Amino acid sequence: MTLTWPTPKATFLSPNFTIHSPNHKHLLIASARYNRLILSENHNPIVPPPVNVTSSPALHALSITVHDLLAPLHHGTDETYTLSIPSNDATAYLTAETAWGAMRGLETFSQLAWGDPVLVPVDVRVTDGPLFPHRGLMLDTSRNYHPVKDLLRTVRAMSANKLNVFHWHVTDSHSFPLVLPSVPGLAEKGSYGPGMRYSPSDVKRVVDYAMGYGVRVVPEIDAPGHTGSWAEAYPDIVTCANMFWMPEGVEWADRLAAEPGTGQLNPLKPETYRVVRDVLRDVAALFPEPFLHAGADEIAPGCWKTDPTVRSFLSDGGTLSELLELYINSTHPYIVSLNRTVVYWEDVLLDPTVYVGPEMLPRESTILQTWNNGPNNTKRIVEAGYRVIVSSSDFYYLDCGHGDFLGNDSRYDRQTGDDPGNPFNYNGGSGGSWCGPFKTWQRVYDYDITYNLTDAEAELVLGGEVALWSEQADQTVLDARLWPRASAMAETLWSGNRDSTGKKRYAEATDRLNEWRYRMVGRGINAEPIQPLWCATRPGMCNLVQ
Repeated sequence: MTLTWPTPKATFLSPNFTIHSPNHKHLLIASARYNRLILSENHNPIVPPPVNVTSSPALHALSITVHDLLAPLHHGTDETYTLSIPSNDATAYLTAETAWGAMRGLETFSQLAWGDPVLVPVDVRVTDGPLFPHRGLMLDTSRNYHPVKDLLRTVRAMSANKLNVFHWHVTDSHSFPLVLPSVPGLAEKGSYGPGMRYSPSDVKRVVDYAMGYGVRVVPEIDAPGHTGSWAEAYPDIVTCANMFWMPEGVEWADRLAAEPGTGQLNPLKPETYRVVRDVLRDVAALFPEPFLHAGADEIAPGCWKTDPTVRSFLSDGGTLSELLELYINSTHPYIVSLNRTVVYWEDVLLDPTVYVGPEMLPRESTILQTWNNGPNNTKRIVEAGYRVIVSSSDFYYLDCGHGDFLGNDSRYDRQTGDDPGNPFNYNGGSGGSWCGPFKTWQRVYDYDITYNLTDAEAELVLGGEVALWSEQADQTVLDARLWPRASAMAETLWSGNRDSTGKKRYAEATDRLNEWRYRMVGRGINAEPIQPLWCATRPGMCNLVQ
């Protein structure tokens, strides 16, 4: 981004201020929304900007010009824009290549307005665009249900932060809340109940709403692991469903699931593929987005081994990886036939026990999403020639640090200290969170997702996503778990985390994020505070080094 504002001066916004938009369905909706917001928000900054109010005419209008009104909201869509607010003109000008870039410019304009009566800076010119085309947020709605209204609020907050991909992890072992016309029994029997399902009209509402905010909705149907909820409707195609995840005497490596909630699709059953294809076809019809996330993470060998047909397959010389190959070879081409690019979690290629070779995953139709081992796995994926979405749990998992959800864990019963050499509650212990500690906004902000990559490898990094898995999250804590930590990632993926000299700008970012958090709260997003208000009103006084 480049911003020029030679002299800190501002003018008033006319009470009759109007945004003039070209005739584009979603941009017209966005323009009307921003028009109302800019006239009514009256945000009072914690530290008001030191500006001179000029005698320039009040700003009466913002005129939007879009060069390509037909550009769809897909990966790689041009989101650049130029915003100019002259001092000698009653009109400001926003120019963008696409409607989606114009929406980003509208957001910037809204953040430049403040006060009551409303002031806007003048003699300002902003030329802006993102560093990464994929800037996302993943939300799990299977472990705990999140009502549609909360999904819509999350989309609003995403757009305000210039995030553009809502990765909807809609199903898992715990529940199948998505109503699909071809296989209605999955939601009828696999959801938590009638009030905790997403109907086709709910999905359309979320998808259409997100389009008005410039946000793509990427669905994820995780399979063949994480499918215990499918067994309620189709018990014959799911192995180890509804079994205790850690049977007595079983080694950790042979547990039946990564966490409580067992069940995996059986790749040896022909019926499996009839159901899966019905699911995928319906999902593609509900979600127009060209990316379809097919999961393929955390295959538990012990779960497949509980099934007699699998044991027979293995005793005849077959392998667990060959089981996964059967599944991928039967489903990947089908997803591609639906005109979709397939996204998988990195496990499908990098898991040390159950994986497929690159010959099964065509690079032109496959994207991998990394969550383990920080920058090292990103490096491994791009070295193999795959495009990658970065969600490293060491940096971007927003559920980390809240302990565990397992019951009757005696390790918590330590009154004065942990067992020697085995920290849990004290002295650096995880407290039960496998990915602890809590990922602070600073941890999120300072992550360089192309760390240690060559320029050619970095070109394969599409962007990143923060992730909120919902074992311990529902609508009561959603906003605070996401914001403003997701805002920290949003800035780094849009404009970077370094200044023009290449120096990390986390100290300067603190005051800006503080201010932005208060503005989000004013917009109805219950973002958690990052400092005492005392710090926000005394910039720099709460830094570690002055």
